[in-house]
Amino acid sequence: MSAAGDRDPAGPARTDVIPPFALVVGEALVDVVRRPDGSVSEHAGGSPANVAVALRRLGRSVRLLTQYAGDRLGTVLDGHLRAEGVDVDRQRPRSGRTSSAEALIGPDGSASYAFDLEWSLEWRPERTLEGDLAGAAAGRPLVVHTGSLGAVLEPGAAAVLDLLDELRPHTTVSYDLNIRPGAMGPLAGVRARALAVVARADVVKASDEDLAHLFPDADPVAAARVLLEHGPAAVVLTRGGAGATAVTPALTVDVPAPPVAVADTIGAGDSFCAATLDGLGRLGALGGPERPALRQLDEPGWREVLAHAAAVAAITVARPGADPPTLAELRHLD
Repeated sequence: MSAAGDRDPAGPARTDVIPPFALVVGEALVDVVRRPDGSVSEHAGGSPANVAVALRRLGRSVRLLTQYAGDRLGTVLDGHLRAEGVDVDRQRPRSGRTSSAEALIGPDGSASYAFDLEWSLEWRPERTLEGDLAGAAAGRPLVVHTGSLGAVLEPGAAAVLDLLDELRPHTTVSYDLNIRPGAMGPLAGVRARALAVVARADVVKASDEDLAHLFPDADPVAAARVLLEHGPAAVVLTRGGAGATAVTPALTVDVPAPPVAVADTIGAGDSFCAATLDGLGRLGALGGPERPALRQLDEPGWREVLAHAAAVAAITVARPGADPPTLAELRHLD
């Protein structure tokens, strides 16, 4: 078996130098979903992988730097990601086992998770992301996104920080907190590691539950402002059926959630995150040179971005599993 940092020899060879819209870095795993009726099903998932798929369905080119094995679950992941058109940079886990999560669906469609996860990703720019992505202007993405378990679990989290430091001068950094206390360890350590990523991020996405875990004595908007003190241009706060809020140093912008019959909430936040990046891309607010434009984005701009993200998330929660809409579906709704 190859070392954790070795490229997958079965991966597709790149013949172009067109940069992807997004480089997504983080875990890919298989969700074993248990529903109230007793049914059990397996679905490819993992928050960063879901973001990559959602971006791809929105018509964006995406590379996913992740980790999974060549076992049965890894085959499920690989088939799903490549069928969706995601350009996969796969590293092999040291355990030789693909990560998984058991998702228990409640009567209201909410999901709780138990994880079997390894994250030992390595960042070696001379070997990873062909041609030293960090050093080749043709290969730099507009945005690098990370989040959830892969951003805070060691030993891989240190490599994620190295990658962000390498790319940030030229690339927008996006971070989705997606706090999972049962899988991330003691919250004091999680808070410190999460804030280290926040300090490198331009856009942070967080749910009200994420912020309640990190700052239990603060209301969500106040907690978002604590995150802003670490340097991001904006914190995008989701509240489920209560809507979403963009918090910047100058603005607080609210949008309602579209009414929808919820099938389950799997992948809803990931779809919202992907659509937020897609919306910012539509406004020309992504990429290192556009950092001032992102910081100066006005209330109508943020309202447009949030409304787009809320519409994408609403379609996702109306369908079982992490099943975000395609660009064609959104255009049909328009």
